[in-house]
Amino acid sequence: MTPQMSHKSTLRLGLMAAGALAAFAVPAFAQEATEAATEAAAAPEFASAAETAFIFNTLLFLMGGFLVMWMAAGFAMLEAGLVRSKNVSMQCLKNIALYSIAGLMFWVIGYSLMYTNVNGGYFGTPMPYSWPDAGAANEGDYSVASDWFFQMVFCATTASIVSGTLAERIKLWPFLIFTAILTGILYPITGSWQWGAGWLSEAGFSDFAGSTLVHSVGGWAALAGAIILGARRGKYGADGKVHPIPGSSMALATLGTFILWLGWFGFNGASQLALGSNGDASDISRIFANTNLAACGGVIAAMILTQILYKKVDVTMALNGALAGLVSITAEPLMPSPFTAIIIGAIGGVIVVFAVPMLDKFKIDDVVGAIPVHLLAGIWGTLIVPFSNPDTSYGTQILGIVSIGVFTFVLSGVIWFILKSTVGIRASEEQEMMGMDMAEVGVEAYPEFTKA
Repeated sequence: MTPQMSHKSTLRLGLMAAGALAAFAVPAFAQEATEAATEAAAAPEFASAAETAFIFNTLLFLMGGFLVMWMAAGFAMLEAGLVRSKNVSMQCLKNIALYSIAGLMFWVIGYSLMYTNVNGGYFGTPMPYSWPDAGAANEGDYSVASDWFFQMVFCATTASIVSGTLAERIKLWPFLIFTAILTGILYPITGSWQWGAGWLSEAGFSDFAGSTLVHSVGGWAALAGAIILGARRGKYGADGKVHPIPGSSMALATLGTFILWLGWFGFNGASQLALGSNGDASDISRIFANTNLAACGGVIAAMILTQILYKKVDVTMALNGALAGLVSITAEPLMPSPFTAIIIGAIGGVIVVFAVPMLDKFKIDDVVGAIPVHLLAGIWGTLIVPFSNPDTSYGTQILGIVSIGVFTFVLSGVIWFILKSTVGIRASEEQEMMGMDMAEVGVEAYPEFTKA
């Protein structure tokens, strides 16, 4: 056999082998392709952009909601620390009770009154609210139940403000009756004017997360109650001298303040109402930063001012300075620059330092300083919105502040007066001296060393 023939034979054998391999390989590759196609068809589809936005928006409401719910613990600890030992259990009981009442009333009537069929008017349709049954998908941009939960915890916050102001001398059940009316009717009506697309919203009023709609509403209700209820016995002397009544635990008060500070990120951040885009996520981050800066500004301003005025730094003023800074930035936490946010919060802290002794001059006894923090700083925060938000006007902001203030203060006063004239709202002198823990709760917070 010649070398040429040998090469030809080798080539022929190689081609035959390649053909055989191809004959086996083609069905194998075809089978793999078929299996891959079947698996792809069976695999779940990726969520659409709308579905992704729905999920993230709902998550924002739920996360923001449980952060604001945690503020209920903050209010309870703040109040427990700023009242005397003999009244701590009462404040704890009031706070868990008011949260529960708010939850029920906001479902029974409040949410619908605030959001259903307002249409530029003054309130919605009073009826229990409902959401889709289990397993049913919601339409729209977020889960209906998540929105209800987020709005409900705001409602409860309003009632918490009233609790601290009237501490140590108000009876339990009249306070809870007022809480039911406030959370079921008063707060939802004023809330509908703005957040329910009511008449104030159409007028151009702006309150991003509730400096007025939540905090000032609670402050006006607290002020009306404090005036009608009267001061604690021994707070003001016959000669007009103010007798300070120290709280039981600055540790608890400080813990409560930090819990409230943490919860405020849900309060303001989730009020963006959307987390379905890059822009929303960026805005929420900015809101977090401005909220934190405003609180820091409030603390430092209160510390410096008390050092100048009293030659010592008052820890209660520093704590309330933080809260006043938070309340002040709540009406517009997105638009201000970082420096502006600090100034807004700092002025809130200054308001607290001057407003606390001012209330004492009028013999208005606010145990925890809620009126300066929530009412006055809330007014300031709402009024200053046009400075950083050009889409608003000072005239419209004043319209909202005055209309909500008059409505809430007058009706709260009427309700407090009716309660006082019927069931009575004030503990007896003997009960007040004994302490509300023993008089109405029956369980002392510190039975080993309760002091007057």
